[in-house]
Amino acid sequence: MHDVSSPLGGGVNATARLAARRAFLRRISAAGAAAGMVPWTDILRASTRELRARGTACILLWMQGGPSQFETFSPKPGHANGGETEAIATSVPGIQIAEGFPQVARIMDNVAVVRSMTSREGSHPRATFLLHTGYLPTASVKHPTLGSVVVHQIGRSASELPGFVRIGGQDRTGAGLLGATFNPLVVDEAGSPPPNTQPATSRQRFVRRLDLLGQLAEDAPSASGGRRQRAEHQELYSRASRMILSPKMNAFDLDAEPDAMRDAYGRHPFGSACLLARRLVEAGVSCVEVVLRGWDTHQDNFDRTRKLADAVDRPTAQLIGDLKQRGMLDRTLVVWMGEFGRTPRINPRGGRDHFPRAFNVALSGAGIGGGRVVGKTDAGGTTITDRPVGVADLFRTIYTALGIDPDHENMSPIGRPIKIVDGGEPIQELLS
Repeated sequence: MHDVSSPLGGGVNATARLAARRAFLRRISAAGAAAGMVPWTDILRASTRELRARGTACILLWMQGGPSQFETFSPKPGHANGGETEAIATSVPGIQIAEGFPQVARIMDNVAVVRSMTSREGSHPRATFLLHTGYLPTASVKHPTLGSVVVHQIGRSASELPGFVRIGGQDRTGAGLLGATFNPLVVDEAGSPPPNTQPATSRQRFVRRLDLLGQLAEDAPSASGGRRQRAEHQELYSRASRMILSPKMNAFDLDAEPDAMRDAYGRHPFGSACLLARRLVEAGVSCVEVVLRGWDTHQDNFDRTRKLADAVDRPTAQLIGDLKQRGMLDRTLVVWMGEFGRTPRINPRGGRDHFPRAFNVALSGAGIGGGRVVGKTDAGGTTITDRPVGVADLFRTIYTALGIDPDHENMSPIGRPIKIVDGGEPIQELLS
C-alpha cells in the first residue's frame, strides 16, 4: 500500500540508485580502457541496454499557450510588473514561487527551476515545435519530438504498450525523420482506453484475421509501395495488435486505482492525466506527454492563471511524490514547461502577451538536483541578469539526465546526419 496522503513519505534513496548506475558505466569504461578492447560505442550500447532494462522514462507536462513565469515559478512581488500575484515560501529556504502552487512549494526540495530560459521565437506554432524538438521547423527536415527521440533511443522494443503516449490532444510534432513507428499514441482524455483498441470480434478470430493479413502483405507485389513504407505499415499493425491483446492495456483503466489515489491527484482532466502518466510509465511506457491548454492569457491573466494553477498544482506535486514513493523518480524525468513566457508589462486588457526573452522551466527526477534555481532576471523580469539558458542547453540537459547521447546522429531520408541536439551545453548546476 502507498500512503497517498503524504506523497513524499517512504521513498527510496534515489541518489544511491543514480550513483550505482553511473558507477556501472564507469566500471565498464574503465575496464574497457584498461583492456584496450572495448570501444566506446559498445559502452554506449551497454548503457542503453541498462536504461531500457531499468525502465528509464520521461514525463512532459506541457503547458500549451505559454505560461506566465510571474504566476508560476518566477514571481515578482512588490513590483508593478508582478501584478496581483504574491510569492510564497517553499520547503527550500530562500526559494519562493507563486502563491498558486502551495503543494509544489511543499516538495520544492525535489524540483529544480530554470528562471533564465530564453529564445527568439514568439509564434505559438514555431515556438511549440522548437520546445518539443530543439529545432525550428524547416521545409526540408522533419525533426522528431522529444518523446519520439526518447523511445527511439531507450524505449523497449518488446513492450506491448506504445513507447510514447500523448494525453490531451494533437499538436504539430511527431516522430518526423525517425518514421511513423515512433509517433505518439494520442489519447484525448484520461479515464478510458484509447478509441479503437478493443477487438471487434473474439480473440481467436482476431488472431486468424491478423495471420491472413500478414500472408496478404507477404504476397503483395513489390510495386505496390516502397519497401520501407510496407515494412513500417506491417510493424505498426503488429504493434497495434500486440497492444490490443495485451493485459497491460489495464494501465489505461483509472478505476483500478483506489479512491484515495484518485482524489489525491484530483478528479479532473489534468489530475487524471497525471495519474495515467504514472500508471503508463509503471507499465513500461518510455515517454508520456500531458497537455494542458489555456495558458495564452492575453486578457484576464490573473483570474485565468489562478484557475490554471489550481488545476496544475496538486497533480504535479502528487505525481512527483508518487513517483518518489514508488522508487521511480530516480529513473523518471518530469519536465514542466510551455513554449515561452508572458510579458512583464500588463496590457490594457489585464493580460500578458508573448515573451520568449525570459521564461521558466521546472524539472524533477532522473538525477536532477532538486531545491535549486538556475538563473535570474532583473527586478521587473524584463532582462536576464544571470545564467541565460538556451533551448539547446535545456535539451542537452534533458537527454543527459536520461542517459541519451545528445550528439547521436539520425539520418534524414536523403542521407544527411542530424544530431539530436545542435550545440548547447548541459546545465551542470542541475546534474548532480
